[in-house]
Amino acid sequence: MNQIPDPGKGRTRTLRSLFPAENLFYGWWLVGVAAFLLTLMSLTVFQGLGTILVALERQFGWSRTALSGAFSLARVEGAILGPIEGFLVDRVGTQKMVLIGYILMGLGFLWLGQVKTLWAFYASFMTITLGSGLGGWLAIIAMVNNWFTRQRSFAMASAMSGIHFGGLLVPLLALGIETFEFHGAATIIGVFLLIVVGPAAKVIRNRPEDMGLQPDGDSEILSESVLTEVEEPDFTAGQALRTPAFWILTIMQVASSVAIVTLALHLVPKLTDMGMTLTGAGTVVLTYTIVALPSQFLSGYFADRLPKTLMIAIFLAIQGVAITIIAFADSVLLAYIFALLYGIGFGGRNPLTTAIRGEYFGRKAFATIMGISQFPMNIGMIGAPLFAGYMFDTTNSYTVPFSVFAILTFFGAFLMLFVKKPQKSTK
Repeated sequence: MNQIPDPGKGRTRTLRSLFPAENLFYGWWLVGVAAFLLTLMSLTVFQGLGTILVALERQFGWSRTALSGAFSLARVEGAILGPIEGFLVDRVGTQKMVLIGYILMGLGFLWLGQVKTLWAFYASFMTITLGSGLGGWLAIIAMVNNWFTRQRSFAMASAMSGIHFGGLLVPLLALGIETFEFHGAATIIGVFLLIVVGPAAKVIRNRPEDMGLQPDGDSEILSESVLTEVEEPDFTAGQALRTPAFWILTIMQVASSVAIVTLALHLVPKLTDMGMTLTGAGTVVLTYTIVALPSQFLSGYFADRLPKTLMIAIFLAIQGVAITIIAFADSVLLAYIFALLYGIGFGGRNPLTTAIRGEYFGRKAFATIMGISQFPMNIGMIGAPLFAGYMFDTTNSYTVPFSVFAILTFFGAFLMLFVKKPQKSTK
């Protein structure tokens, strides 16, 4: 077995010794921190949105169109700030961005716990989404992308499991709202976020080079054949924008993500309209989350070995079938069939659509490139929740908007059959 020097301790160790717990590559510890932070973000600003919407609707009597407006306005904020957030992550680093972002989220939830008017809800929710934009998903995934190359897909799948663990906690959120009422639950969330952000940010390191390490825990003197095998170009944002792959991936992301964001907001209301209780609707979210977890880990494992484009297309097609089912569902059985398929499709595609950008464009400007791609994605998401809310308010049904989102998801799957890895220009 080849031996390699430990650049941080000046001694030799085998490749295998990188993996026992006492010598675990620090990047895997950061994957655990990333999963924890994404769990908190997912529960509060993604998976739990539908539960929050129902609670606000019942407490204040605000229409779903009015409530959806806050989430659409947050997408406007994300569209405007996305490229800036990506630039800041690449320049300032994940550690500082997480600290700033989660403090803003905590303060936003404390404010949300005091709201009594619609405008105050809008303002507090904008503060929360600003924090999640600055220090949430983009900053955290950029860190994971920096720490891994050969094992990037599996590392991202592991980190992004936090999104699904957030879904596992949705019934707990519903129980908390029913127990402490909405204002009490929001205040508890805000206090908890402010408590945990300091210790979490303290252990974050932006890049392995900051600790004298290499991505994946490799040594600088690994054989040339291994380095050549995993070599990948580092695109600047400008170079990435000039590739067809960037635009195909962006359009695919828009086509498939508008459904995910809208379902995060309107799925629980759809289920309660079918006669399910708030806690019962939370179990549907719990079901697709439980299914999504193994699907995500398996897709991350195999995507480091199989073509990502085909795998993404398959998972998107499964997601499209699931959304078609929930569009016409009128029974609890169909709701759980949706949950099974949606968990497979959403869970499987989730890490791959991000990991493929790291593979195609490298580490140098990853967050900036992702931030730019989020601009059209957030623009596409602005009208989707409003459209769904408006169609429900006027037709008393989600069939039309959910059917549209299913068609868009199938279109995204079709596009993935045509994307090719770009070649970096030497100009």
